[in-house]
Amino acid sequence: MLRIGNTIFSFDILEKKFRCNLPKCHGNCCLYGDSGAPLSADEAQILEEIRDKLRPYLRAEGNAAIDEKGTSVTDFENEKVTPLIGNEECAYTNKRDNIFLCGIEQAWSEGKVSFRKPLSCHLFPVRIKNYSDFRAVNYEQLEICSPARVSGEREGIYVYEFLKEPLIRALGEELYNDLCKAAKELRKNNTLRK
Repeated sequence: MLRIGNTIFSFDILEKKFRCNLPKCHGNCCLYGDSGAPLSADEAQILEEIRDKLRPYLRAEGNAAIDEKGTSVTDFENEKVTPLIGNEECAYTNKRDNIFLCGIEQAWSEGKVSFRKPLSCHLFPVRIKNYSDFRAVNYEQLEICSPARVSGEREGIYVYEFLKEPLIRALGEELYNDLCKAAKELRKNNTLRK
């Protein structure tokens, strides 16, 4: 593991290669999971505020789930998450060419909302967990992301490189730059697998 200040990074973030490949995985990260996407209290409030602007970007089933359950729900771990359609996909998804896409991000890309998507979705498959005196940044190697690992290997893109924008959003640009410098140094010293 690598520690920078009060943040601990697993070496997997620095060693594993990853690049999303939607045509191959079909956006299954929006479909599979124990519950909806984790939300901060601020994100839950934002979703409440932009609900009407998102309506045209969601499927009828998603809108119905949100109308019934609310813009966010509390899961079995007592945390705020996005609601689901039935017990499967996120209510904020839509589908195009059999690929699950984020309706929130589509509204953002068209300038309808200023919120891109929940940070947990933007960071996926990296998870950040806050503890009392440090935070841990870990990579979850999931089967649904096997096409992304193949693409990352082929293109030589590490997890932290692919997730540059959301890592900066979560940790700040200075810490991200320190992470890049540390990865370069560790690779130069053969501490990391190449």
